[in-house]
Amino acid sequence: MMQTSQFENRTRESLQQLIASVGSLDAHAMQQARQRQAILAKPPGSLGKLEDLSVQLAGITGKVCNTLERKVLLVFCADNGVVTEGVSSCPQSVTAAQTINLARGKTGAAVLAKHFDCTLQVYDVGVAVPIEQPGVRSCKVACGTKNIACEPAMTEAQALQAVFSGAQAVSEAVQSGAQVIGIGEMGIGNTTTSAAVLCALTGKAVKAVAGKGAGLTPQAYENKCAVIERALQKNHTDTNDTLGILAALGGFDIAAMTGACIAAAAQRVPVVIDGFISAVAALCAYRLCPLAREYMIASHDSLEIGYRVAVNELKLQPLLQLDMRLGEGSGCPPAMMLLQAACALINDMASFEEAAIDDSYLEVLRGTDAFTLPETGVKR
Repeated sequence: MMQTSQFENRTRESLQQLIASVGSLDAHAMQQARQRQAILAKPPGSLGKLEDLSVQLAGITGKVCNTLERKVLLVFCADNGVVTEGVSSCPQSVTAAQTINLARGKTGAAVLAKHFDCTLQVYDVGVAVPIEQPGVRSCKVACGTKNIACEPAMTEAQALQAVFSGAQAVSEAVQSGAQVIGIGEMGIGNTTTSAAVLCALTGKAVKAVAGKGAGLTPQAYENKCAVIERALQKNHTDTNDTLGILAALGGFDIAAMTGACIAAAAQRVPVVIDGFISAVAALCAYRLCPLAREYMIASHDSLEIGYRVAVNELKLQPLLQLDMRLGEGSGCPPAMMLLQAACALINDMASFEEAAIDDSYLEVLRGTDAFTLPETGVKR
């Protein structure tokens, strides 16, 4: 169990030290991976994003050939004071119930993690009630945030505590052998806090980023948008002060995932992001530490309206289109299997020489785009 006391004295200077420890991808390893892909027995680029993933992974680890057998999904759970404004169709008690069910292996994300042999670790970073459940790790900052429609969600000290809780979770996972990290969350009302944070980061209109979350009537949706507008007016934020935005408008779950993304980059481990809430956290990490984006992989194209805004800001392309919007980190385990597929191909596929194929016929094609139809822009 993590103790909150170890985070209480964290400062912006400590955060800057963590950020400074993040390095660029290994350009030499990436070039070697591209050269390896070029000699494999296949038309150039025919494995598409799987080839891109293998190159990115080489840059992250510094090795051309990788294995990602030790997969870990970190789920950060927290309540949000803004639920008192009627922004969610679910009662706040669902946060605690699902936190327990995650640890019991009974939620959607938990079932997928087990199916895909991904270790699930659940963190109480701010659930409103005490959680006494084996498998739930306590790093509780407070019993939920304040109501952002009336006051800041948390203090800057609490935001830093949550950020470093996420960073510590990654550090412990990597020390235990994790080779790839997924991030997820559980918290009723967190699509509202995420939308508010995204508006503050990007200047987008509320209805351009705020969706219906777990489901809302038209009237309830209008109320949700009005609450976010009030929160933005009440909590004046500087677009360039990401930590200040997190403290004013965010949730402990968003802050923890932000820290996790930066820490994964510092540890040179790929981090798979889930849906809308985790994408907003990833964007916060990117704004704080631009190099962190190079270590991120977007798992799936969430149906939440703000998700596309967040990933476009991140310049990431999700791997899967499954019309999912559950959260919890549910998109991470299936996406991790694609990372393993990318590793298997670059590790084990035969080269032209090994396959006894003369590849001289490809010389005229290499270095040109010989696979895109000019009329449509579609690759064949």
